Amino acid sequence: MLRPLAGLLCLALSIAAQAQTFPGNDYVIKNFKFESGESLAELRIHYITLGRPQRDAGGVVRNAVIVNHGTTGSGSAFTSRTFAGELFGPGQLLDTAKYYVILPDGIGHGQSSKPSDGMHARFPKYTYSDMVEAQHELLTKGLNVNHLRLVMGTSMGCMHAWVWGERYPAFADGLVPLACAPTQIAGRNRMIRTMIMDLIRNDPGYNGGDYTTQPAGLRPAMGMLFLMTSAPKVQQKSSPTRDQADAQIRNYLDQNVKSHDANDVVYAFDASRTYDPSPDLEKITAPVLAINSADDFVNPPELGLMEQLMPRVSRGKYILLPITDQTRGHGTHSLPAVWKGYLADFLQQLPQR
Repeated sequence: MLRPLAGLLCLALSIAAQAQTFPGNDYVIKNFKFESGESLAELRIHYITLGRPQRDAGGVVRNAVIVNHGTTGSGSAFTSRTFAGELFGPGQLLDTAKYYVILPDGIGHGQSSKPSDGMHARFPKYTYSDMVEAQHELLTKGLNVNHLRLVMGTSMGCMHAWVWGERYPAFADGLVPLACAPTQIAGRNRMIRTMIMDLIRNDPGYNGGDYTTQPAGLRPAMGMLFLMTSAPKVQQKSSPTRDQADAQIRNYLDQNVKSHDANDVVYAFDASRTYDPSPDLEKITAPVLAINSADDFVNPPELGLMEQLMPRVSRGKYILLPITDQTRGHGTHSLPAVWKGYLADFLQQLPQR
């Protein structure tokens, strides 16, 4: 069920501000079945669209692009000057005068259905597979989009792109996963996620998820999140003195405790528990452009995971961005200014329809 707002958006009008506010829409999926066996009578998926779909003579949409966000994020993050301003404006790679860009909020995130809406820890335990299934239904039944030019995603959304490639191998012309690896989350990455969840759930104030004020454990959990997304050069430059460093991290924690809900955070990190596309990489037939950065604390290049896995992707290309003054650790995924040259080459190599 769609709840449309008047008019379609076109970024060609203006991308001057750092973060613009665009009206979104809700699509409601009836009786959604989760991988866990649980279900919801109504699952709300919020999304923003930019541009208009274009169909070929056979009715196939040829210009749609979905961009999926990271853990605890939302689709609106991609309307910023540093992302939309680099990709979606007039004459740019994904100019919304030519492309139909879809920015959904994943299950449990943004304005989509989530634990903090009222169900708390009784909300279904969703997974990345559930999130991709909901995205697919949004496209095919909500927006009548039967094909994608690109599936793009950052961090968690990066992992969604790999799931898309295996689950719906013919649905997209190309995949652009940014800042992840197509394998089970283990090692330090999993350890940090476990600490985030345990810091919240083991706090007495969590009360099994039925708290009335945010549990104290949310603050150190946000500290773990900071470490995941940090990069030494960035923090050294922004806080070159002891007092500046103290002030910056305390301000970060203050702001993130205010902007996050403990149950939503637990669910968002727990959703990665079943993610592991590595056994079926050969099923991916679409061209893949995978981009990571060398200063990514979450996906450190010294693990060599991408070098081991990418040869199994029949039409895959892997780019490891070197550390520069422009990279921002894990957050480089949201800075197209750093990597859009590779995206330009990739788009030129895709089949022209």
